[in-house]
Parts: sequence; structure tokens; C-alpha cells
Amino acid sequence: MATTKKTKKVGTPIDERETFVSLQKTFADSESNTEEKLRVLYALQQADNAIESLVQLRGELPAEVASLEAEVAACNARIKSLDEIIAQYNDNIAAMNDDIVNIDAEIEKYRQQLEKISNSREFDSINKELENLGILRKIDEKKIGESREAIAENKVTIQHVNGKLEVLNIDLEAKNEELARIVESTAKEESALVKTRDELASGLDERTLSAYNRIRGSVHNHLAVVTVFNGDSCGGCFNTITPQRLIDIASGRKLVICEHCGRIIVATPQAEE
Repeated sequence: MATTKKTKKVGTPIDERETFVSLQKTFADSESNTEEKLRVLYALQQADNAIESLVQLRGELPAEVASLEAEVAACNARIKSLDEIIAQYNDNIAAMNDDIVNIDAEIEKYRQQLEKISNSREFDSINKELENLGILRKIDEKKIGESREAIAENKVTIQHVNGKLEVLNIDLEAKNEELARIVESTAKEESALVKTRDELASGLDERTLSAYNRIRGSVHNHLAVVTVFNGDSCGGCFNTITPQRLIDIASGRKLVICEHCGRIIVATPQAEE
């Protein structure tokens, strides 16, 4: 007896460039019918609109907070760098002071030798050494002076940066408090909307949801699903819709795509009722 081998159906890979137009032939090939999918898409768009409205209440605050945080971090890094430079100057001063102590010891040793010399040649040699040591001592003293001046200049810079940092921190604290108040006042509503949005999205097949997200992300007003505007126009691009398409939209049983902007056009729930 011959046996038939079952073949596993392989789904069509999702194309990230997919639009609603390419879904028209397969839109109803899912557990839910076209009418139900259109209702879900409309509700999903409404939920996304509401979430976006809440986000817009925050205005430019998140960007301003991020910018202030970056400035504060830059100031702190600048102060740290200047502190390290000052520390290096102090180390150099300590090393040169030690060098001066050693030079002074050498000078004292040669001066004691001068008292015991017996010929002019040895006298000239020691004086030459003393002269060289004196030059080295002056070089160290000059470098110490320059280092102290550099330290003073860096400390002044640190004071200026600290002043700026104080203002930035006050501004940042105020912006954070304002942002926290707004977020707190809308947190419950936003959480409920996100939950609703996720539930609606889970009711759509992957290809439809992918197309919805792509269209929504590619247009300036983030509208992938729109209603009829002014009785005869697309609510997304405001181009005129043909009478036959208006009938199809009103029926709620066909996927109607705007031929100008590629958005889905649906009837409002009130119109359907």
C-alpha cells in the first residue's frame, strides 16, 4: 500500500519593504476576515495616536535633559583632566625641588673643595662645575615658577568650569523634575494604552503588522490607517477618492489602498454603524 508523504507548507518570508498594496491579494488569508482586520488596524492606529499624543506632552524635555547631561559629563571630564594636569605639575615641582636640594649639596661640596685647592687648574675646574650647577639650579627654579603659573591658570579654569557646572546642574535638576511630573501624570494612561496596543498588534498576522509599521514609520504624521476626509478624500494625503472606492470603503469588507500615498482607508466606526 502506497503512503503519501505530507509536505510542510513554508510561509512567505516577510519583506521589510512590504506595503499594503502587496498585501491586497493575501489580506484575508488568515483566521480573521477582512472586516475584522480593518477594525483592528483602525483601533491600532488610534492607540498609537493616543500614545504619541502623550509622548508629545513631554515636548523637547527628554532631548533637553539628554543635552544637559552630556554637558555636565563634559564639564566633569574637563575638571578631572585639569586636576590630573595640576597633579602632574605638582609632581614635577616636587621632583625639581629634590633636584635643587641635590644641586645645593653638590655646590656646597665644591665650595669646600675650593678651600683646599693648591693650583689654578683645579680652581678653574671647580669653578666651572659650580657655574654649571648654578645654571641647572636656575633652570629648575624657572621651571618651578612656570609650573606654579600653569597651576594657577588651571585652577582659574576649574573655577569657571565649576561655575558653569553649578548652573547646568540646577537647570538639569529642574528639567528632570518637570519631566518626572509629566511622566508620572501620564504613566497609568500610557501603560494602559501600550497594553491595548500590544493586544491589538498580537491579533494581526506578521505581514500585515510589518506593513503597518513600515508605512507608519515612513510618513511624517505617522498615519498608516486613515478615514475619509470631507466625504470624498483620503485622510492621509487629501487626494480625491473615486466613487466606487468610497462604496468599497463604506462596506468595510474590502481592503482599500490610497493610490496616491499607499495608506489604508477605512470607514469610521460611526459610519459603519
